[in-house]
Amino acid sequence: MRNIILACSVAIGCSTVEGDELLFPEPQPEYNRKDWRHWIDEDKDCQDTRQEVLIAESTTPVTFTDDKRCRVESGTWEDAYTGKTFTSPLSLDVDHVVALRDAFDSGGANWDAARRKLYANDLSAPGSLRAVQMGANRSKGSRGPDEWLPVNEEFRCQYIGEFMAIKRRWELSLGAGEQAVLDYMLKICEDGGVPPLPQR
Repeated sequence: MRNIILACSVAIGCSTVEGDELLFPEPQPEYNRKDWRHWIDEDKDCQDTRQEVLIAESTTPVTFTDDKRCRVESGTWEDAYTGKTFTSPLSLDVDHVVALRDAFDSGGANWDAARRKLYANDLSAPGSLRAVQMGANRSKGSRGPDEWLPVNEEFRCQYIGEFMAIKRRWELSLGAGEQAVLDYMLKICEDGGVPPLPQR
């Protein structure tokens, strides 16, 4: 005679389990930003990842806070998200174009600490990290292009392309609905148009 056991939980409801042991689903890891160690000094030159991005993206030579040349004090940054120009790094965040939370939710939950750190400090490809206005970055949060686009219309198509390139390079997934929206936006771009801001 088979043992049929009713296994219940708040998370998954009830289901029958055949056998002598109760089987429960593996607990899923929870997102913690601290697990994605970022702004490291990989090349030991005293400039962490944030400073490296600020130096690379300034359109004029940067100045530093002291002779050690570890921290940027001023430069000229053209913010792709807003189209505005900034001269102080205090006005800027360095944005992960595919947010850390998005990366976690689309495959990074299974990465080890070394790969998470590599992703969080990725300087290997242009567009992975961007110096942008602090407010624009925080309005974006962890959302992708299906939920958030830059107010700067001239940059929208490039932003969508960069987002999808990062997903492919790091083998991160796209949900079916997200993929459909991005395909629609890319078609608009290919036709020479500008995708509209997503409706909230």
